[in-house]
Amino acid sequence: MADQNAAPSERAPPARSPVARVVAAIDTADFFPAMTDYLRSVVPFRGIFVTHLHRDRPPGHVYDNVRAERHRVVVNQYLDSAYLLDPVYDAYLSGRINCAMRLRDIAPDRFRSSTYFRRYYQKIVLRDEMALLVPMPGDDALFYSLGRLGDEPRFTARAVRAFQDEMPVITALTGKHFDRGRHGPSGPRDVPAGPSLTAALEAFGRDVLTAREREVATLILKGHSSASVAAVAGIAVATVKIHRKNIYRKLGLSSQSELLSLFLRSVLQ
Repeated sequence: MADQNAAPSERAPPARSPVARVVAAIDTADFFPAMTDYLRSVVPFRGIFVTHLHRDRPPGHVYDNVRAERHRVVVNQYLDSAYLLDPVYDAYLSGRINCAMRLRDIAPDRFRSSTYFRRYYQKIVLRDEMALLVPMPGDDALFYSLGRLGDEPRFTARAVRAFQDEMPVITALTGKHFDRGRHGPSGPRDVPAGPSLTAALEAFGRDVLTAREREVATLILKGHSSASVAAVAGIAVATVKIHRKNIYRKLGLSSQSELLSLFLRSVLQ
């Protein structure tokens, strides 16, 4: 048994809590590794990818623990174009912020069978994703993407509640780190604006498709079924099918995969 009467210098120092380690790391390069440990103390996960979301330019890279050989597929592809059809980015644009959410709670009904899912999400081998959206100045957000991989269990509703309960702490710590200024998120204001989702969708097929057809094409790309497109757009399922045929005919396409390729080419021009 430890000697309760030992002199202070002989006692082992008390272990720092995860939150205390984050506080100590504010305004240092150790902030996000410490934040990762803190978030894992709330709910376990393996991968983390942090981006700075803007409404008028592509996301800025902030931090990740992705292996070097996987960086091009996981990180670069997302920052280049995949973010445009990401359900989390869509949720951010719609005003959902300062919250925790699972990908499957916000994804369209056919998301896992969509070409976008097969081209990006399956390649990054995500089993499940938890998104934490932290408000930043200027209507921006910091997006903590927390991933479980391979055969790891999916995040539960209890995990969402656990992160949601911690959001005031997560937001305060993140805000304090960036308030100090030396390690601010990437994507400064003087960087030329890239394609926003709204601009990309307005430009896609503009010379060929009607506004309604562009709306339907976008919902299809995001992984909505015909019934879901109809519900979102406020039209009949039969009308959605007619729009789909017209979209493919006007663009000279025969599959959703070709539709996605055309969309991404138009965005990256």
